[in-house]
Amino acid sequence: MARRPRLPFLPRSGYRMRRLHDAARLLPLFGLFLMILPILWSPADDDHRRTATDGLYLFAVWIALIGVAAIFARKLGRGQDDAPADPARRDGGQDAL
Repeated sequence: MARRPRLPFLPRSGYRMRRLHDAARLLPLFGLFLMILPILWSPADDDHRRTATDGLYLFAVWIALIGVAAIFARKLGRGQDDAPADPARRDGGQDAL
C-alpha cells in the first residue's frame, strides 16, 4: 500500500499570510537599518561627507520603503477578506456599533 504524503500543519495560503505579516512587521527595522547605513560607510581617510549622495540615497530608500509597504498593504488587505472570524471572540466576530 502506498503511503499518502503528510499534509503540512497549516494550509499553504495561511502559512504565506503569516510570513507576509512577519515581513510587514520587520519592514520598519529593515528601513531603520537602511537609513543608518550612510553613517557607517563614511570614508576613513577623509573628514568631509558627501551630503548630496547621502541625501539622494535616503530619498531613494524612503521611496522604496513606501513602495514595499504599499505592496504589503495590498496583499494583506486582500487576505483578510478570506480569513475566518476569530473564534475566541464572544460576539461571534461582529464589531459592536
